[in-house]
Amino acid sequence: MIETIELTKTFKTESVETFALRNVNLVVEKGDFIAIMGPSGCGKTSLLNILGTIDDSTSGKYTFFGQDVCNLNEKQKTAIRKRNIGFVFQNFNLIEELTVYENIELPLQYLGWKKKDRKQRVDEVIDQLNISHRKNLFPVQLSGGQQQRVAVARAIIAKPPLLLADEPTGNLDSMHGEEVMTLLNELNKSGTTIIMVTHSQRDASYARRIIHLFDGQIINENLNKIR
Repeated sequence: MIETIELTKTFKTESVETFALRNVNLVVEKGDFIAIMGPSGCGKTSLLNILGTIDDSTSGKYTFFGQDVCNLNEKQKTAIRKRNIGFVFQNFNLIEELTVYENIELPLQYLGWKKKDRKQRVDEVIDQLNISHRKNLFPVQLSGGQQQRVAVARAIIAKPPLLLADEPTGNLDSMHGEEVMTLLNELNKSGTTIIMVTHSQRDASYARRIIHLFDGQIINENLNKIR
């Protein structure tokens, strides 16, 4: 699904060049569940943003399903994101003025789905994630765990093959965090490829592969037993 070769990201000022990523070589197979770990500032989120086509590398190569992403324009990258990648963020990023149902439906509107098809798909997902009884509530009326469940629903509504999660339990207590990780584990078992940035050893235990970054470089990788 994904391959990076010597992927490098730098930030430059007049006198200083800072490496966020340095010569990262990574292969992600379809169906993988990868946890990316490392101290703050080591490049975890920079790597996730490049893989999600939100940001660009400075040098190196990134291919997604065999397509060279580095040579695409912004419109082409947006098309890849919309059809292939779901995002889950630490801060949920739900739209407060929209109901649970409307937040989840939104990506399908951007993709031009017909209203009847949108309703059928949203009903499927809210049933799958056990939030149908909250579909008419607004985000402010939900707990953190419930909001993250809605965010996951929104991320998978268009059936993307890849889910990118940046500290998905970072703002949750242990019980709600466990619920979200169980949900991600179930999605992975059903075929969704997941790449997750986390500081949590507990969350990382759900992944099949744990990649450790330090100073923008991959320093080692561990394999986990499948839960």
